[in-house]
Amino acid sequence: MLIQKKEGNINSIGLKNRSIDYLPIEWYETNKRILHKHTQSGKEITLKFLKENPNLMQDDVVYEDGHCLIVIDILPCDVIAVQPVSLYQMACLCYEIGNKHLPLFFEDEAILVPYEAPLFRMLQAAGFEPVQEKRKLLHPLKTSVAPHSHSSGGTLFSKILQLTTSSNG
Repeated sequence: MLIQKKEGNINSIGLKNRSIDYLPIEWYETNKRILHKHTQSGKEITLKFLKENPNLMQDDVVYEDGHCLIVIDILPCDVIAVQPVSLYQMACLCYEIGNKHLPLFFEDEAILVPYEAPLFRMLQAAGFEPVQEKRKLLHPLKTSVAPHSHSSGGTLFSKILQLTTSSNG
């Protein structure tokens, strides 16, 4: 089955007496333009989003008919979770992880990053309290780091930098 667009999210579409056939994907596949996968029931699926980044999210519906919905299910993976105790620690943590060009996720007041043993040890050595957990990476922090930007809103990085320098300066 070829799928070329998202239909919406199950929260907005609704079940309407249809069954759900989940399409399990890894967190790093959420932005892939072409994917060959199988649903939980075994249906072969080809996702082909050529015009734009699909930005697939948990519970996105990629197919619907009168009987069935095919719904995205992001699989849990090993992560490093850190709950910063201050804005300064948050800024330092994000800077250290960002320096490694790794994706960041935010959920339940914690910064999450896919697990890597060297990063875990480095965060421990730096005084953070990282925890290894199995979780779904659902909420990526998508920012464009431009600390010299003069836009009215600014980036997440510039806002954190401004908050930490005003409280520590």
